[in-house]
Amino acid sequence: MKILQLDVDNITYEAIAPEASIYEDIKEKKNSVDTALVLLISVENGDTEEMAEKAMKDTDEFLKKLQRKKLVLYPYAHISNNLAAPREAMHIINHMYKQKIPGVEVVKAPFGWTKKLSLNMKGHPLAEQSRSYGGSAEQRIYKKVKPVSVNTSIVRKSDISGLPQEDHRTIGERLDLFSLQEVSPGMVYWHNNGVLIFNELVYFIREKLKENGYMEVVTPAIANLALWHVSGHIDHYRDNMFTFESTGEQLGLKPMNCPSVMMIYKSRKWSYRELPVRLSDFDKLYRNEISGALTGLFRVREMTQDDAHIFVTEAQLEDEIANLIRLVNEFYGRFGLSYKAMLSTMPDDHLGDEKLWEEATQHLKNALKKNSVEYGIKEKDGAFYGPKIDFQVKDSMGREWQCATIQVDYQLPQRFGLSYVGEDGKEHMPIVVHRVIYGSLERFIAILIEHYKGKFPTWIAPVQVAVVSISEQQAGYAKEVYGRLKAHRIRAELDTSDKTLEYKIRDAKMHEIPYTIIIGRKEAEAKTVSVRNRNNVQKNAIKFQDFIDSINNEITNREGELSIG
Repeated sequence: MKILQLDVDNITYEAIAPEASIYEDIKEKKNSVDTALVLLISVENGDTEEMAEKAMKDTDEFLKKLQRKKLVLYPYAHISNNLAAPREAMHIINHMYKQKIPGVEVVKAPFGWTKKLSLNMKGHPLAEQSRSYGGSAEQRIYKKVKPVSVNTSIVRKSDISGLPQEDHRTIGERLDLFSLQEVSPGMVYWHNNGVLIFNELVYFIREKLKENGYMEVVTPAIANLALWHVSGHIDHYRDNMFTFESTGEQLGLKPMNCPSVMMIYKSRKWSYRELPVRLSDFDKLYRNEISGALTGLFRVREMTQDDAHIFVTEAQLEDEIANLIRLVNEFYGRFGLSYKAMLSTMPDDHLGDEKLWEEATQHLKNALKKNSVEYGIKEKDGAFYGPKIDFQVKDSMGREWQCATIQVDYQLPQRFGLSYVGEDGKEHMPIVVHRVIYGSLERFIAILIEHYKGKFPTWIAPVQVAVVSISEQQAGYAKEVYGRLKAHRIRAELDTSDKTLEYKIRDAKMHEIPYTIIIGRKEAEAKTVSVRNRNNVQKNAIKFQDFIDSINNEITNREGELSIG
């Protein structure tokens, strides 16, 4: 049994038509439930009533953590490829429904129907979690099978046929940016062109971080689970961690960086004169998302965040938050992305004193006001350790994705025993600001791919200039031009083949290369170039050095595409 738990502000569904040979009779086709825990349930072969009872017992405990009084059981066949027959699945879900949970209203969506579904998710770290039951049954099946040959069917790319042309996976394949392979579900195989985009984004933010006094750190991918017990994450996030045992130790791949960065801060003594201490990192993170929740680059199991943890005094906190808001504005403005800011307040299941929560929330409000940022409120949607500002970016299809976030934390410094020596010579506890600007680089790149439709600004385009010769007679000068571009660190491709000029121009346009330099007899004789942009605007007889200066300026300043008409 596979279950995706969603903490929602609202779920609305409407039954349209029966989709299975076995389906339930219903009286009301439409239903809407506010402030509820939703279980999206896939019943699998071999699932039993005992598993259903265990699932409901776990759900009861989770409901108490969230302090929710409503539960929606929603049959959902899309998170498993090992589904039970409809009659057996309906029986298991009905058995779950019969398990009464004191004080909780349980609603069951109809089984066997095609339904319109609308969800408004909450934004806290526990809002979406996966559960799996019945793994031992699968192991028993495999033990009965005697392997007779190597199975190579899984060694292939994930099928993306049928996706819209504007989907980032379709564009990513056309531009050779990345692939998704079945042997590594939810993990990205970055091709060279995709790595170039990825690295340019990292270079960009690294420059800004150096200007703002950040120090970059790297921490191990694996740690003893004791680390997560100290931080408190083990009680809230274990189901989404990859854990294993080695030489008697319980270990886990890290799903977030903060506990490890606390260890770096704790490794030495700090003076108040050194604060703020800004520690950034770009480590890989691993989260055990269920397969049905994986969506291209938008939701993955292995990700990279432009993460940072800033250790400040109380007096420094508000200015630091304001600086971060300005940094978010600068970055999102650079890409022409719009967002809305949401302030998430103290959840019922929280750590620490309520007075500290009130102070932290007020600091966030003051910083938003200083930067004239309008914001909405998400009541009780803060992280379990502190309130936060989430920046929800609207993509080209109108969907909203949480990317940047700024979180104020009084709890982890206390749990890890962090301190600095104050002006009075005594030890004081710092406050920690958790922040990301891009968020997940994978998700941010997916947004950019669809936002630009593959037509990336020159500074992040994998290939910035294509150099093509009209005939073989100009190949020598074309190679000279290509060499000078490479010497200026401009990403260029050269085509001196005997293909037609129309073919070469069309190929560069299909790969969304910003500029194509055309070398013919006149250009070779005059040592000039003709330049054509991907909007089919062409200018002839340009001095090559003028073009070099112009494109270098465009790349250095990370500006939009130059007008050459």
